[in-house]
Amino acid sequence: MLYSRYFASKLIKANHKLLFAFFLFVYASLIFCHLSYCYPPHEDSQWYKKFRYKMVSQQIEARDIYNQKVLQAMRDVPRHLFVPERRKKSAYGDFPLPIGYGQTISQPYIVALMTDLLKPEKDDIALEVGTGSGYQAAVLSKIVKKIYTVEIIAPLGKAADKRVDELGYKNITVKVGDGYFGWEQYAPFDCIIVTAASDHIPPPLVKQLKNGGKMAIPVGKPFQVQKLMLVEKSEKGEIRIKNILPVRFVPLRRIQR
Repeated sequence: MLYSRYFASKLIKANHKLLFAFFLFVYASLIFCHLSYCYPPHEDSQWYKKFRYKMVSQQIEARDIYNQKVLQAMRDVPRHLFVPERRKKSAYGDFPLPIGYGQTISQPYIVALMTDLLKPEKDDIALEVGTGSGYQAAVLSKIVKKIYTVEIIAPLGKAADKRVDELGYKNITVKVGDGYFGWEQYAPFDCIIVTAASDHIPPPLVKQLKNGGKMAIPVGKPFQVQKLMLVEKSEKGEIRIKNILPVRFVPLRRIQR
């Protein structure tokens, strides 16, 4: 009888230890999930890289963009670091995202398509109108020698300037101003990208486009379906315009004079 009580006591103690170890394991698992999956870290972790590579293969390559320089740039730039905190887990979805002040970061496919249309080269000097969060500039910066980008909304422009500097994009220069007039100081440009819709193609941008250069720009009325246009300037300065596809961009803002 005494032996039975002794072994029963030992068994209960052993079960308590096993139960404690089990709850400790469950708690540690929940903490790991919280840190590494449910709420992934903000740096460029493997969690984000997995979704970024999936974004490129399923959203961009699958839509017939094969330019390896563009594809690699889209893989390299951590899109989640260019969106608001609460949008990070949606950064690699197949849609645009709001970034504040009525502005958006474009759908990944559109970013890749517009970049591809420019056929950028490593020695190119590029101009972007509509910096936004700085994402499109960061993608282009992986390919071209230098990119100048203009943002009319001061808080966005200043935040983008700080962001690209902290992330190490040394070949991007940001200015707060009216992008309709381009950036004459650094013209002419090998390629120009406009990330907001204008009701016409701004003549100053055409003038600042180098002979042999290309410009991608959405053209149309605000808050309606617009046309993504490719403007090509020949080596002789002749202009040719191609209609690429329907798009929907926020309107190009202007400084009221």
